[in-house]
Amino acid sequence: MINKFLILATFLTASFAFTPNTSEKNTTSEPAEAKTAVADPALSAEDEINLLYEAFSAENASLPSRTAFTNGILGYQKLEEEGKIKKELLTIVDFGLNSTEKRMWILDMKSQKVLYNTYVSHGKNTGGDKATNFSNTPNSFQSSLGFYVTAETYYGKNGLSLFIDGMEEGFNSNARERYVVVHGADYATQDFIDRAGRLGRSYGCPAVPTKVSKEIINKIKGQSVLFIYHPNKNYLENSKYLNSGVAA
Repeated sequence: MINKFLILATFLTASFAFTPNTSEKNTTSEPAEAKTAVADPALSAEDEINLLYEAFSAENASLPSRTAFTNGILGYQKLEEEGKIKKELLTIVDFGLNSTEKRMWILDMKSQKVLYNTYVSHGKNTGGDKATNFSNTPNSFQSSLGFYVTAETYYGKNGLSLFIDGMEEGFNSNARERYVVVHGADYATQDFIDRAGRLGRSYGCPAVPTKVSKEIINKIKGQSVLFIYHPNKNYLENSKYLNSGVAA
């Protein structure tokens, strides 16, 4: 899959500068006409991911860190190989960042566009401004790390909401049982940050601003990838999607 992204990426220089994006929805210009090329078969997987990152950097004002992006691509590729993806979208949530930062990115893997960059809340028992504690246990009110595949929507107490199925046993496999879903929340906003000094917290759900929640949910529903990242040693060493030696 990644080789077809390199049609554009192989023509980009090794580095591009970009500045933080202050809007909820990305409003970058249309990409330049793609040039026809064949990816260099001598490139390593790491080199290919680096080129893809540079391709996204050239087209967008804000991106996840290179580490979060690289891990996200590794899992995306494996889920694609398993036939679990229908939409070529990768949503990356970086809970290594403070809650006051826009730490959710929705990436279009075909166009190398960031479709959304916005706030996202973590669970109330995961931490205050910083996310530090994670769990797969029901009623823990903590966020769960790892790779998810988006599923169907429903209407609940938070309005339109999206089921996400955790793909990693021991890390997020109880997401549906716990009703860990994507939904809108008034506490996931800049106004709440201005009042409280941090984002509000959920019961474990990745909650997004209400004003963009329907757009986001309708965009990513139906088998796209959601990756919740944190530089958590236990997760990074034991994720089956990040480590080839870990049993599925």
